[in-house]
This record gives sequence, structure tokens and C-alpha cells, in this order.
Amino acid sequence: MIENSGRARPDRQRQAPSAPARGNEAERPVRGSGRSIMRDVAELAGVSAQTVSRVINGHPYVADHTRQRVLDAMRQLDYRLNPAARALVTRRSGTLGIVGYESPLYGPTSMLYAIEGAARAAGYFVSVASLRHLDRRSVFDAVDWLRRQSVEGIIAIAPKPAMADALAEASSGLPAVTVGGGCTEAVPSAQIDNAEGARLATRHLLNLGHTTVHHLAGPQDWPEARERVAGWHAALRAAGAPTPAVVPGDWSAGTGYEQGERLARDRSVTAIFCASDQLALGVLRALHEAGRRVPGEVSVVGFDGTADGAHFLPPLTSVRQDFAELGRRSLRLLLAQLDRPASKSRPRRDVLVPELVIRRSAAALCDGDRAAAGLTLSGPSRGT
Repeated sequence: MIENSGRARPDRQRQAPSAPARGNEAERPVRGSGRSIMRDVAELAGVSAQTVSRVINGHPYVADHTRQRVLDAMRQLDYRLNPAARALVTRRSGTLGIVGYESPLYGPTSMLYAIEGAARAAGYFVSVASLRHLDRRSVFDAVDWLRRQSVEGIIAIAPKPAMADALAEASSGLPAVTVGGGCTEAVPSAQIDNAEGARLATRHLLNLGHTTVHHLAGPQDWPEARERVAGWHAALRAAGAPTPAVVPGDWSAGTGYEQGERLARDRSVTAIFCASDQLALGVLRALHEAGRRVPGEVSVVGFDGTADGAHFLPPLTSVRQDFAELGRRSLRLLLAQLDRPASKSRPRRDVLVPELVIRRSAAALCDGDRAAAGLTLSGPSRGT
């Protein structure tokens, strides 16, 4: 299924300038009337008219704070851009395509909103093709539909490498970027460093004194899940800690609860790193029902950094993905192709390192809890 989510915003329509007034009236900005001209915007923002033009045309090499000043000035002066006029001058439609897919998952949904927001902030209209199935035929249909919208380029949320390969073939001659989906050479990509995020979570738990960390993984046909397993394993290996078997899972709270029940019965389990915050939510409930105190007996860390995590009981320590920044970076990769189509030095990959948000779901074990878990009461500390 393909859905069009492009919404033309009325504040981006610019009326033709009125005839010059007499005397000084010709140079006076008409605020709030839709008649402001580019030099008025430049004057109010404290930049050149050329910089205003670059912001309007989505040029990637404008500092974020400068771009924001220009956009604020455009809103204050009610500067209305005429997309048809810009298309005639620049031979560009001012529209970008996004390939997303129907999913209730936090990550893909957040990516879609972030990319759309970044594109609109840069002055672009957006047309969204939403897929029901993540297969080759669906990708080809989506790209064909977006081509008919005269999009200048496409950003695709691609959780699996096969989608990136299909996008590269289907979008031949049309600039394209993927977000997520692990390492791929098919098209330029913007990604979260999932392995480093997993290392951050695992090292944090080891530094709290836990002998090892159990990992409840995401679905292994997703590169993000495999990368998180790799980062967890690397952190344990670097610390010389035992490596438990990976606990299989998906991204859901239901699976977290089911696997959490099994983990709760094992008294030697004192630290669990979950591949998503929703998995962690299910684990927290299972531990609570089993009478295992969190973080007194078991520490739990998630991955995503959802806003709701602050309201879990206890508040969840989690690896935060900055989806807004990921959206901006994917847009920069696409605009670099639009501005320098023949350049061989364009970046192919932009990797964003996540951060660990520390809350109250993870803590050091006291001696009594260590003894109950059958752990030694002293041992070497592990550094970062």
C-alpha cells in the first residue's frame, strides 16, 4: 500500500510583489501581508540575500543556527515561497520523496517524522510512500509512484539490506539515501552506531559490578539487532566476562514479558540488556511479578531512549537514538547529491553515535544480593 502524505503548507506560497509605492514606501517591508521580499528577510536575519536563497533552495552548506535565523525571519515577515516560480528558475520541484512502511515500532515511526521535519525545515515539500510489505516489488512500486510526483530525490527507511539494494536499482538516475538497515554500499546511508550503543549499555552494567550481562535480542533478520548483539558480545569479551547465550526475541513488550519470566527464574541473572525499550518494559513487569527487585536484585537497560522510558517503574536506563539528528544527516546526504551530482567525493555513510541515558533501573548489587545470586563478594573492577 502506498499513501501520499505530502501536505502543501500555505505559509510556503508567495504572492507576486505589488507595484512599488511612492517615495520610501517602495523599500518598506510589508510585514504579515505575504509581500515581503528576499532582501527584507536577509536584513531581518542579519545575512546576505545569497544566504537566504541558499536556505530556500535547501543548500546543505548553511550552518544550522544561520538557517534557523533565516527561517524565523521568513515566518516573522510572512515570506511566502512560490514553489512553481522556484521550479522555473532552478529547474527543481522542491519536493522530496520518503519511502517508509507501516509499523507501530518506535524507531521507524520516529525516523519518518524526523526526516519529514528536516525536509520541511529546509523548505521542501514532502511526498511519502508508505509500504505494507518490505519486499522488492513494493520498493519498485513506491519509487515509481514518487517519480510521478516529480521528486528531486528519495530518502528510504530501510531496515533490511535487500530494501537498499532494491532502492538502488529502482531509483537509477534519481538521488537516494537510506536510513538504518546496517552497512550497505548500494546507496549513501545515515545510521545509528548500534554496536557502540550496545557496548555503552553493557560496559555500564559491568562497571556497576555485575559479573556478566544477559542480552535479550531483537529479530535477527534486522541488521540493527545483529549489530547490538555484536556490540554486547564485544564488550563482554573486552572485559573478560562470561558470555551467556543470546536470549532470542523481537522488539515487543509481549516477548520481553515472556522471556523475562524465564530470566526471572534464574537467580544468577543480575543484569539484562534489552535490544529495545519495549522489550525492557515487558522484562520489568515479569521481574516485578516474580518478586525480583529492580535494580536491587536485577538491573535492566534498554535501547531506543523513548520518552516514555522516564515513566517506567523504575525509570529506564536506555541507549538514546537521536532521530532528529539522524533525519538532518540523511537530508544532508541527499542534498549533497543534488548539489554535486558529478562529484566522486560525496560522503557515502554518516554514522551517529548514540548516548546512554542513565536513570534508576540499573545499579550496583549490594553484598547480600551478590551472595543470593551465588556471586563472589569481591573482584577486579572494570574500567571503561
